[in-house]
Amino acid sequence: MQIRSMFFTKLIAAIFCILFSSMAVSAQTKVTNARLWEAPDHTRLVLELSKAVEHKVMVLSNPDRLVLDIKNASKKSRFDSLDFSHSPIKSIRSARRNKHDLRIVLDLKEKAKPKSFLLKSNDKYGDRLVIDLYPEARKQSAKKEVHKKTIQNTISQKRDIIVMIDPGHGGEDPGAIGPNRLKEKMVVLAIAKELKKLVNAKDGYKAYLTRSSDYYIGLRKRTHLARKYKTDLFVSIHADAFIKSQANGASVYAVSNRGATSEAARWLAKKENSADLMGGVGGVSLEDKGDVLAGVLLDLSTTASLKASLSVGDRVLRSMGGVARLHKRQVQQAGFVVLKSPDIPSILVETGFISNPKESRRLKTKKYQKQIAKAVQKGLTRYFENSPPPGSLLAWQKETANKFARYVVKKGDTLSHIAMKNAVSIKKLRELNSLRSDNVWIGQRLRVPSS
Repeated sequence: MQIRSMFFTKLIAAIFCILFSSMAVSAQTKVTNARLWEAPDHTRLVLELSKAVEHKVMVLSNPDRLVLDIKNASKKSRFDSLDFSHSPIKSIRSARRNKHDLRIVLDLKEKAKPKSFLLKSNDKYGDRLVIDLYPEARKQSAKKEVHKKTIQNTISQKRDIIVMIDPGHGGEDPGAIGPNRLKEKMVVLAIAKELKKLVNAKDGYKAYLTRSSDYYIGLRKRTHLARKYKTDLFVSIHADAFIKSQANGASVYAVSNRGATSEAARWLAKKENSADLMGGVGGVSLEDKGDVLAGVLLDLSTTASLKASLSVGDRVLRSMGGVARLHKRQVQQAGFVVLKSPDIPSILVETGFISNPKESRRLKTKKYQKQIAKAVQKGLTRYFENSPPPGSLLAWQKETANKFARYVVKKGDTLSHIAMKNAVSIKKLRELNSLRSDNVWIGQRLRVPSS
């Protein structure tokens, strides 16, 4: 009997051991997917998880590699589909560690400084582990935009008007998703690139993008870039969604010191401001920021910049009315974080509702994207022609317009003959018209001193 009792005791213990072991395995976090994003200054690796994890990162050299240990986890996905060609990562491998943990090794092409943090689940993604890699030896290469036009106009010594164009969302934050999985982040990037081309094509203007491809940039950093480039106007481009698919039409927003002006505006502002929680900003969540800090940031908007924002917004809205149905015929106001620069006029352009099937189809086409970009460009140009910033080429042209007459070049005219006819030196004539040579053509309109 005693032998039989001992046998049953051991058997029960073994069964419990197997059960507990099975429960432990089932309770493990699964790495279900991996994504790679390329930004100008870093590479982001995102691991999708079945639930939150504890993790540890180590950097090793000879050869350079990064070791990521994830506690009580296993890998369900492969890393074969990731493209490492433009990243500091050479390859990724993984293995079990201590029977329960998962070790992932990133073999690196060069030394890199990592930053890691967790992102909580939201309505689009589950829990995620983010690894940002910052190369130690940063290459000053093609990723930096080449300035074809300098901020300072070298001939007239009058500066360009600087426009910062901000394509919303990007990378880990897709923005709104319409029918057929059309993502807001890609639509607005295409419109922003077209708008940049149109702005740069006009003399006296220079445009920059906050992001030039599919990667995420924090809302605060977007406004920081605007200030860095001494921006005259900040234009954030979006194509949002609403809870009802019938909602349609384009809108323009400026910041509000008192909150939103409509139910839709309140809903949109809350949705856009949550983007930093979705995209992940340097490992710091915005969830711990209280109402007081949010209120202070909102109150920083000055009367002057708000007045300018409403004025340029009105011009843009009227121009967009020529190519799109308008959701609201007045500039709306809401507490968008990207519009809260106290010294920079800022507008947010909703190009349409991507949740509306008809508008989604239009927003997907290159033709309509170009039409929207052209409408925005026309609106901001009309504003600046009427209210050019002090010190700009446009301001100087407006100030001197009454002092000069227009001369239309005729057949047989040369620059020296035109200068002689109008009692002005060739040097002065070149300066007045920003000419780089003495060549003129029939029909060209030149500024000459009025008699």
